Amino acid sequence: MEPILQIKNLTHTYGVGTPFQRSAVEDMTFDVYQGEFLGIIGHTGSGKSTLIQHLNGLLKPTSGQVLLSGKDIWAEPKKIRDVRFRVGLVFQYPEYQLFEETVYKDIAFGPINMGKTGEELDRCIRESARLVGIRDDQLEKSPFELSGGQKRRVALAGVLAMEPEVLILDEPTAGLDPAGRENLMANIRDFHRNRHTTVILVSHSMDEIAQNVDRILVLKSAHVLMSGTPAEVFARADELMTAGLDVPQVTRIAMALKARGLDINPAVYTVDALEQELLALRKGGAAC
Repeated sequence: MEPILQIKNLTHTYGVGTPFQRSAVEDMTFDVYQGEFLGIIGHTGSGKSTLIQHLNGLLKPTSGQVLLSGKDIWAEPKKIRDVRFRVGLVFQYPEYQLFEETVYKDIAFGPINMGKTGEELDRCIRESARLVGIRDDQLEKSPFELSGGQKRRVALAGVLAMEPEVLILDEPTAGLDPAGRENLMANIRDFHRNRHTTVILVSHSMDEIAQNVDRILVLKSAHVLMSGTPAEVFARADELMTAGLDVPQVTRIAMALKARGLDINPAVYTVDALEQELLALRKGGAAC
């Protein structure tokens, strides 16, 4: 699998030369692969927000590089806007950035700035709206008449309409109720499955991460603490909690059962996996 993004020795330092100088990202090196669903976790201040703003050129590295399809995104600074079309970033609470008089026009804003017109523009708008569950009859409504969850979908559709090669989501379900969170994540899963676009999900919710991503990048104090599949990362649950991070609720239950003497894998992270462990235990054998 080829990397679409390569982060090489990336450092970003705020307040250089002042008493408040600090590095929010320090000497980070990792790859993001074409078509993967990557989760990024870390407590507040670990560098998550600073990192993702480098991936589409909103911030420029103090040192190091970000390569998109093998090319340094800052090799031609005048073309950095093109990078932002290719790497779409949906900020936390993106509905606060809605401003057009109709949902259709709000979704159209990005692709129009890319130069899309006519039938191509209309196709991008309607396809992206359908991907996130916005009905055709809602396109002519004011976005401010919609619910919080619907506004979030409009903002997401506006980024999807630019057809990015990489989609970065910063806490996409923050502030939504449980049904709204699952509905939006189902839309994102469908988009990833149908389009094979690279998706990067930043979330405080370990359960959200565990249920959706292929690989997890764990940040701590401006550095990469660990990287691996959910099974590999949650197998190091004690280390995660020592670093001030949580683990999925299912993993907590499995760890508690293990501590009480049950012979089960304490690193399971989905309900189905825990169920299989318990069924195997009931039958007198270990789960495969």
